[in-house]
Amino acid sequence: MAYTTIDDPSAYFQTKLYTGAGEAQDITNDGNSDLQPDLVWIAMRSHADNKVWFDSVRGATQRLVSNLNSPEATLSGTDRMVTAFNSDGVSLGGNSNVTGDGKTFAAWQWKETADAGFDIVAYTGNGSNRTISHSLSAVPKMMIIKNRTATSGDRDWAVYHQALGNGSFCLLNSVAAKDDSDGFFNATTPTSSVFSLGDNTRVNANTDTCIAYLFAEKQGYSKFGSFISNGNVNGIFAYTGFKPAFVIIKDVTGDRDWVMFDNKRNTFNVLNRRLFPNNTDAENTAVDALDFTAQGFKIRSTNTSVGVSGNTYIYMAFAESPFVTSTGVPATAR
Repeated sequence: MAYTTIDDPSAYFQTKLYTGAGEAQDITNDGNSDLQPDLVWIAMRSHADNKVWFDSVRGATQRLVSNLNSPEATLSGTDRMVTAFNSDGVSLGGNSNVTGDGKTFAAWQWKETADAGFDIVAYTGNGSNRTISHSLSAVPKMMIIKNRTATSGDRDWAVYHQALGNGSFCLLNSVAAKDDSDGFFNATTPTSSVFSLGDNTRVNANTDTCIAYLFAEKQGYSKFGSFISNGNVNGIFAYTGFKPAFVIIKDVTGDRDWVMFDNKRNTFNVLNRRLFPNNTDAENTAVDALDFTAQGFKIRSTNTSVGVSGNTYIYMAFAESPFVTSTGVPATAR
């Protein structure tokens, strides 16, 4: 049996670093495979700014912001950020949030396909417990859901993670630790065909439109796990089964930032270039944090974002290369 069906993860996920031109520009990916993205998440590295989301289901004119609980905005004219999802990247408009002259950016991009365990589902809330179909043909291990249209009340980004269980949630736009409520996912674990929602307005307000990003694990490509920190610079090792390209970590015991790392902003260990999905902060390099290895990542810090002794952390990770390809070729260490 093959170890993985995804020998080249760059066909489904890539990080692209670029410098703004101060005007409309095309961003072309540089992975081994061409990637036409269905989800694009852009963060300014050099200056504080919003982290913006665009996807092919809602359309390139529709902006969401991961560090805010604001509704979706429709951009036009010179306000446009993403103008097209191309065969190997994206076209960007002249908005300085994504093309500011001389400013540096990171664009994380995913392809929507069951082969890579990623599905985007748009739906309208009904205010009652329900199930919604998805197309993964596998059980989602992590879900990120955003109310797109509410103009008042709770519009936070709701996160389901298998390590938290079906009666708990986190908020992507918040430092808050995990909380418990059946109103989010109706205390029901997703299946290979549907996911469940309660009546919480963040995920299922009556007549509000919502978007759900669903992720299933694919051996050698993606992992959605957890660890308990030992509070040591010789920290825990999280086995993923691949050399990571991208990792997001959240302390779910304490009120702390989500923190994200990738193999493009740090090309060798130790990784210390941090960005934060839940705030506008620029890239931070104050502390060492972790190593990427051929089989996972190892914590190298007691910093609160990754290393508080006894605290539980959840993570989502995507691969640069599988530990062993389908033809038996092993990954190399960094």
